This record gives sequence, structure tokens and C-alpha cells, in this order.
Amino acid sequence: MSDEQHQNLAIIGHVDHGKSTLVGRLLYETGSVPEHVIEQHKEEAEEKGKGGFEFAYVMDNLAEERERGVTIDIAHQEFSTDTYDFTIVDCPGHRDFVKNMITGASQADNAVLVVAADDGVQPQTQEHVFLARTLGIGELIVAVNKMDLVDYNESDYKQTVEEVKDLLNQVRFDTENASFIPISAFEGDNIAEESDNTDWYDGDILLTALNNLPAPEPPTDAPLRLPIQDVYTISGIGTVPVGRVETGILNTGDNVSFQPSDVSGEVKTVEMHHEEVPKAEPGDNVGFNVRGVGKDDIRRGDVCGPADDPPSVAETFQAQIVVMQHPSVITEGYTPVFHAHTAQVACTVESIDKKIDPSSGEVAEENPDFIQNGDAAVVTVRPQKPLSIEPSSEIPELGSFAIRDMGQTIAAGKVLSVNER
Repeated sequence: MSDEQHQNLAIIGHVDHGKSTLVGRLLYETGSVPEHVIEQHKEEAEEKGKGGFEFAYVMDNLAEERERGVTIDIAHQEFSTDTYDFTIVDCPGHRDFVKNMITGASQADNAVLVVAADDGVQPQTQEHVFLARTLGIGELIVAVNKMDLVDYNESDYKQTVEEVKDLLNQVRFDTENASFIPISAFEGDNIAEESDNTDWYDGDILLTALNNLPAPEPPTDAPLRLPIQDVYTISGIGTVPVGRVETGILNTGDNVSFQPSDVSGEVKTVEMHHEEVPKAEPGDNVGFNVRGVGKDDIRRGDVCGPADDPPSVAETFQAQIVVMQHPSVITEGYTPVFHAHTAQVACTVESIDKKIDPSSGEVAEENPDFIQNGDAAVVTVRPQKPLSIEPSSEIPELGSFAIRDMGQTIAAGKVLSVNER
């Protein structure tokens, strides 16, 4: 599997519009879930009087099955088409979908927006679309699902398409780059093969549209940025930080700097899949040993970069955020936890600089007193302890974050500028 051929795919949209069933169907149609597992789910579903829900079952039961020792594991969030190996970023029903979609390792390249033909655009549809737009998702495939529930009626399909186009236009999403496909995840229409039920439709089926997505450009030209996930001590080698290369290239012999811990040294060895390699590129998970760097010198959340172009450490940073779920209002002085790449740092909202109209991106209000659910805003943030983060316009992989409080993701955002320490 070569790097160009990999895509992170977000499956977004309202919780009841059939995301789980669609993911189950994609895994099934691409042979990523063994036939016997589907059969087993079918029986279970029928026993519980939910015949036909077997695909959704595949997804929703992952967690329970792991506990029961049935062999479906996390790897089954991956499927392959002729062109790409896809990793599904949002495993539907995943509570932390938003956090997953935003923090480093799982940033989506493209997305499938699922909208049910019998229900149309819902608030969650809007939220996910705006989020996708804020986070810079490239292309959107709109799957108009549950066509079986509207008797495959072309006018229901067209009405849903118009609603979605209005929504995309509102958030300035390029509708030229969006494709619309009438599907039934439940029945399998227009997913792996053309459906006779929609003879009025002559566009691509879903797997073809996925095949035709543009290839993501691997960010090898950017400076090296490698967020640290863990630090191990391995006998005979010494200290081994482990992480995923987000941008640039890590070479044996490089002089690197870890920020915000502010230690540096020379890369002695790079290991991948238990083998020594001369270099690692974006997307590679590596362990590496750096001369003169000890176990207590660095920690999870540090970012490794070139010693002569070290990762930025923010005294403060300005960011654009979208508030998704907060029980009251956010005011200056609010200090939730920011999750950026592998770091989790409490940060204070020092000022709310302006409220943005999410539909146009224009400034709606300067220096508002507060922001609340559904608001987009530009804020100035002060990390409570050192945090390495980059402007999204320069290194997008290290420029986005999720804001969490009270056990949930309450907002998401991207870094506009960094005021360095």
C-alpha cells in the first residue's frame, strides 16, 4: 500500500440518517467484513425483531463484541476500492467523532455527507457541514439515503438536493465540488452497483465517486512536525519517543528539537514495524532514538521538528472556533481543555474578538460579551502551560483542535496566528 493511495474519509450527517448502515454496507460490499459475521448479525437482528439492521449492527456492536471476544476489531473501519485504501474517521455513533475528526492523526481528506430523503437537512446536518468547512475538508459526496422509504421518487431526491445545496452555499462550500447520489444503504441501491430503482439517475454510484476523489497531497515539503504519543525506555537503545509523522520527513542523522520541552539532539535510529529505516514520511508511525535526550526530558504532547526550524510554542494564539454544544454561554476567562494533536492543555479564552456569521464568513459583531451554541467566533487563547501549535494556514495538520469540557466536545477550531513565547 503506497502513501498516495490512502484517504481519511469522514462520514458525517445526522445521527438517524443511516450513517451506521452505510458504513456497514460499504465494509460489506468491499469485502472488509466477513460474510459469516454479517450472517451472525442478521440472526441477532431478526431475533430482536430488527431484521435488516445487520449492517448497522456491525458498527454498533463493535465495542460490545470486543468485550465478548468476537473478532471484529478496529481495523474494520477500513475498506479499499480500486484506487484507495480508506480509513473511516467517524465511526458512526462514536461520541467523540468531532474530537476524532479534528485532532491530528485522523484529519479527514474528504467526506460523505449522509442526508435522509424522508427527513432532509437537520440541525446536526448543518453543524457537521459547517465543521467540515471550518476544518478544510476538500470534497463532499452527498449521499441522499433512505430512497427506499420515499419509493425512489425523483422529486423527493431533488428536493433534498436543493436543501443541501442551499446549506452548502450558506457556508460557502463549493457546490461545484460536491456530487449527489441517491442511495439506500439498507437495500444497497447505488452503492456497489447501479440500481434499477433509480433509472432517472445517471451519475456515479457511491464506490465510483469514492474512487474518483482527488488524491491528497502528502505534506512532505512542509517542515518536519511529529507529535509525540508516548515515550518508552527500551533496553539497549535508551529513550524512544513514538508518534506519527504529520508533515515533512524524519531522517536518521537529523538534528531535531522537541517543543515545548525545549530539548534537542541528533536522531540515531528510526524504527517502523520493528525494522530500522533510514527515514519516515507523513502518515508513518515511528519510534526513534535521539542522542542525549532522556526519558524525563520529553513527554506526550511535545512536537518534534528540525532544530533549526523548531515547532512554535504559543504564549497566546488567535483562533476561529465553532461552538457546538455548551449548556450556557462562553465568556472571557472560560478555561476548558484544548485537544490539539497529542496534547491536552487547559487554555483560557482571553478575549472574544469577533463573532462571525457562519453563512458568509463576514464579521457579525466586534468584541461580543459572550458566544453560545451555533456561534462561530474569533478568540484569543492563552494556554495554561506551554503548548506547541501552528497556524492552520501554514501547517494545517497542527493547526486544528477540539475544545472539551464536562465530558464532551463543546467546540472545534483552527489556529489563525500564534504569538510565540
